[in-house]
Amino acid sequence: MELVPGNTLITATPDEGRALAVKLARLTVKATQSDAEVRQRLRPAYAEDHHSLIAIAQVVATEYATIAAANNHWR
Repeated sequence: MELVPGNTLITATPDEGRALAVKLARLTVKATQSDAEVRQRLRPAYAEDHHSLIAIAQVVATEYATIAAANNHWR
């Protein structure tokens, strides 16, 4: 499984960086729980849990900060 699509964090725009951050977070979940059936079964539980939703938002924010730094904050 390719954990960093294209093996690069470089993106053309901040919006592309944000999309990459979301993708990286999703790939992390997939790598951690490789059984798709289990992920599907667990999804309703965390989709209704505000703590889980806040936690994933924090993961995406961390990924985005890393991508922004790699892109010299698009300057």
